[in-house]
Order: sequence, then C-alpha cells, then structure tokens
Amino acid sequence: MPTIFTRIITGELPGRIVWSDERVAAFLTIAPLTPGHTLVVPRAEVDEWTDLEPELATHVLTVSHTVGRALKRAFDAPRVGLVVAGFEVPHAHVHVFPATEMADFDFARANPDVSPEDLDASHKRILEALERDV
Repeated sequence: MPTIFTRIITGELPGRIVWSDERVAAFLTIAPLTPGHTLVVPRAEVDEWTDLEPELATHVLTVSHTVGRALKRAFDAPRVGLVVAGFEVPHAHVHVFPATEMADFDFARANPDVSPEDLDASHKRILEALERDV
C-alpha cells in the first residue's frame, strides 16, 4: 500500500507541492513547526534515509537546499532548519522550515490547526521565491 506521502505526490491526496521532479517532491506539511515548513520526499518509498541510494540522498539534500534558500527569503528568516526525524511516516523525508530560534525545532510545538488559507499563503510565498531562483 502506498504511503501517505506517495499518495500526496501522485495527486491521490491533496497537497501544496512546491517542487516536483522525477526523483523528489516537496510539499507543505499540514502541521508546521513554523509557517512555510516543507517536507522534501523522494518518490521512492524507502523508510529510512540511511537506506536511500547515495545519489538519491544527495538529490534530496540538494532540493532541500534550494527550498531552504527560498524559505529564508520568503519568510525573512535568520536561519532555516533541516531535520531528518523519520518517525511520523515510514517514508524517508527531510523537514525544512524557517527558524528564528532553537525552540522552532521542537516538534511538540507543531501547529496541527493551521487554516487552509494560511497554508495557501505560505505555498504562494514559497513558489514566488522559488521562481526568482529559476
């Protein structure tokens, strides 16, 4: 059975996708640590990031870097956090999010009640920032 991330990437479930190529997709999480919190996910359904083929792991990090630079600009963040946790969904993924302090890295502070309008606004800001890079 496909993971929830695969179902988002393939369009079976709705998602606010900010990046998509033949190996990786990136989309906003519905429970962000901070506005703009994005997940970078390989299309291959691999549970643990350490099991990714090295070339794919490199590509995931390269996309995370590109998304991170866009997040920094879009949200005027002093830093961008990057976390590989791997406990929420059995599909490797990287959390990339604007950060202003260490407390922004605390997953207990994730907001599961973000409005669709706020997610849409973050999605638009990220897409606009990514377009400036192209």
